[in-house]
Amino acid sequence: MERQIDKQHQMRQKFTNRLLLYVRKNGFQGLKMDEISKIMDISRATLYKYFSTKEDIITFIVSGFVEYIHEIIEDSDSDQLFVQRFQQTFEQTILLKEYITDIFLRELENSYPENYERLKEAMKQREDQELAFYEEGIKEGFFNKIDGRLIIMQDEILSNVLDVKYLMENHLTVYQVLFDYYTLKKFQLFKPDKIKMMDDNLMIPRIEHMAQKITKNLY
Repeated sequence: MERQIDKQHQMRQKFTNRLLLYVRKNGFQGLKMDEISKIMDISRATLYKYFSTKEDIITFIVSGFVEYIHEIIEDSDSDQLFVQRFQQTFEQTILLKEYITDIFLRELENSYPENYERLKEAMKQREDQELAFYEEGIKEGFFNKIDGRLIIMQDEILSNVLDVKYLMENHLTVYQVLFDYYTLKKFQLFKPDKIKMMDDNLMIPRIEHMAQKITKNLY
């Protein structure tokens, strides 16, 4: 029974991932179940086997976002915590900005306010945890004394930078933008004597993977 539930969850994840590529750009408000099945590349009958309503689909997507938001490492006695947490937070920030777009949030608030509030609360908790992490890093002598709110607000530029027109006009690749932004945040946050603790070779494959996904979504 448990294996059957896992299999069903995997299939639901697979189908909603296909839908996400569409709704992150176009929204979902005007979509009907027939159109959703076409975007998912499955029959209407198969769609109803896994999702009973459109709200069921959106709820599943939001639940996935909320679970992902709560994945950040919270407890560790190792000094490597600051490096690991920084790299994980950076990766999560990029992917959340990529998929939780303004149009998705706007339509979620209008059509499914309960799911909107659930996602909004998870994102607020994440921001509070991120601020606490920066404060802890400053206290422990790892981070420069920078207001964490400014670091978080800075992430808003990603929406403008990861834009086809901007990239083409400035002859940039998505990978260049992500790696340069990672480097900027690293030197901005960590004290000079702590930079040597960081192994960028571990981060490069993750940045490459994100760049491939974002590039595919852009073009």
